[in-house]
Amino acid sequence: MPKINKSVAFMQKTRNFFLSFLYGHSIFPYRLGLTCFLVAGLCSCGNLTSPSLSKTGLKFGTNVTPIGEIKPKQDNQAIVYIQGQVEKQAPLIKQWAYKINDSTGKIWVVTNQKNLGEGSQVVIKGKVRYRSIPLAGKELGEVYLEEE
Repeated sequence: MPKINKSVAFMQKTRNFFLSFLYGHSIFPYRLGLTCFLVAGLCSCGNLTSPSLSKTGLKFGTNVTPIGEIKPKQDNQAIVYIQGQVEKQAPLIKQWAYKINDSTGKIWVVTNQKNLGEGSQVVIKGKVRYRSIPLAGKELGEVYLEEE
């Protein structure tokens, strides 16, 4: 019996030690801090978009260039992201060309991807290119993207 009494006494001392730690301290700040930490963690896992982008329908990010802003005389080394819908497709030798349409304009994209169906929404990163086609004294060149 004395061995059991020692064990019980030890357990009561341990319990009293942990309870004494809580005396004089409010548990509310710990709960509040833990709640804020959990809410911040959950928000960071969500798909948050900028309010200014939700009005234009862009979902990818702020670095998406509207097709209408891509100019024919733009530097051939400029890299842009475009987002739009595949309107047409044309097979090339070892490559494909897709006509991408957004609300601001249309542009052809040359890529190695061959699984983009007409009507699908895409985001493409590519270099701006310009092909000059002089014909009968007129410039019939066009801007296109070459996917990176």
